[in-house]
Amino acid sequence: MRKRGYVGTYHRMSPEHLARCVAEFAGRQNARHLSTADQMAGIVRGGEGKRLKFDDLTAHKHGQQATAI
Repeated sequence: MRKRGYVGTYHRMSPEHLARCVAEFAGRQNARHLSTADQMAGIVRGGEGKRLKFDDLTAHKHGQQATAI
């Protein structure tokens, strides 16, 4: 993971979300040879059919069970 992304983008990464941050940086690294339009198209394709609501993301802090949609 690049220090620039850590300091400039996230400022702080909690252990519970570290895997997601690393996966994002790995995806960016692996797609660096693609044009910007192709990178964006890949992001859109990867997000199809997925939904993450803020309440589900933060449910554990309120003692609730997170649900998958």
